[in-house]
Amino acid sequence: MSLERNKIKVLVVGCGNMGTSHAMAYHQLAGFEICGIVSRGDSKVVLNEKLGGDYPLFSDFETALNETVPDAVCISTYPDTHESFAVKAMEQGCHVFIEKPLADSLEAAQRVADAAKKYGKKLLVGYILRYHPSWTRFIELSQELGKPLVMRMNLNQQSQGAKWKVHQNLMKSLSPIVDCGVHYIDVMCQMTRSKPVQVSAIGARLSNDIPEDNYNYGQLQIRFEDGSVGWYESGWGPMMSETAFFIKDVVGPKGAVSILAKQASAAGKSDVIDAHTKTESIKVHYADLDQEGKFSRADEWIDLNDEPDHLELCKREQRHFLRAILEDLDLTEPTQDALNSLRVAFASDESVRTGNVVKLT
Repeated sequence: MSLERNKIKVLVVGCGNMGTSHAMAYHQLAGFEICGIVSRGDSKVVLNEKLGGDYPLFSDFETALNETVPDAVCISTYPDTHESFAVKAMEQGCHVFIEKPLADSLEAAQRVADAAKKYGKKLLVGYILRYHPSWTRFIELSQELGKPLVMRMNLNQQSQGAKWKVHQNLMKSLSPIVDCGVHYIDVMCQMTRSKPVQVSAIGARLSNDIPEDNYNYGQLQIRFEDGSVGWYESGWGPMMSETAFFIKDVVGPKGAVSILAKQASAAGKSDVIDAHTKTESIKVHYADLDQEGKFSRADEWIDLNDEPDHLELCKREQRHFLRAILEDLDLTEPTQDALNSLRVAFASDESVRTGNVVKLT
C-alpha cells in the first residue's frame, strides 16, 4: 500500500463507459489514489480532463504497470485482454478489480481465479447488481414465492452511433447473451439457490457489421435442479425493438415479483447505461384466494428510497474492493459465483451454435 498517504494506488486500464465510471469513483473516494490511466486511443485524454488532467497517461499496459507500481489494477477493457492483464498484474503483486465477464473463455477465467489464489491477491468481478439495494430486495422477495420459480428477464439495447461501435467491438470477443447474460444468470442463481442443470438457447445474426461467426440477438433458457426455470434475452444494434425491452419478473406458487422501471423502460433509453440499473419500484402480487376464488390480498407496491445512480453503484463496488484489501475479506465464493454464471453463459453460446440442449455437470 502507498504508506505515505495511506491510500491504495490503483492503475485504471480501459476508459470506456465502465472504466470511466470506476475512475470517477476512485477519484472521489478517499481510500484510493489513481496512479495512472491506460488506453490505446484518446479516451484516456478525455477521461483525464474530466478528472482534472493531473494523472499520468499510458498507451501500453505493461509499461504503465512497471512505471507506476500500483497496489491494485482496475481492468475495464474488452474481454479478450482480461486474462493476460489480470494475471500479469497479480504476478507483480497487485490486487485486481475486473469488469464482467471475467474472461473470454471459461478456461481463461479459471486461470485468472487460480492466479488470485496462487499469488494471494484479491480478485473482485464487477457484478454491479450485487451492490444495488433494490436488486437485493428483488432477490429476497423472489425467495418468498415458493418453488419452483419462473424467472423472466431481458435487456435489449437499440444502439446507434458510438454505442453501436462499442457493441460491435464487444462482439469481436463475445455474444450479447454472454457479455450481459452473466449478470442475470447470477441473479437467477441467487434467487433459486439451486444448481443449473440444463441450458438451451437460440440466436440470430441481424447485421453484416459484426463477425460472421457471431450473433447480435440471443435468448437462453435455464433449468435448475429444484425445478425452477428462467429465460434471458439480449439483443444489440440499430434494428432492435424498444417494445418490452426491459422485463424483470419472477413467478412462484405464492405470487409474483416484478421490477417496474418507467425511466429505464422509456423509449430511447434502452442503450443508456445509467437506466439499466434503475428500479424505481417493485410490484408484489399475491396468489392468495378467498372462499369465492378471488384474490384475498391486494398487490403491494414497494417504492425504493435508496436508488443509487450508476456512479454511486460503482462507488459501492469500489468501497467493497477497498474493504476486501484492507480487511483481507475472503472473495472465494463470489469468484466461484462469477465462474458459475460464465459457465452457464458459455453453455448457452454453445447451444446457439450447435442447436443442441447442453447439460451442465
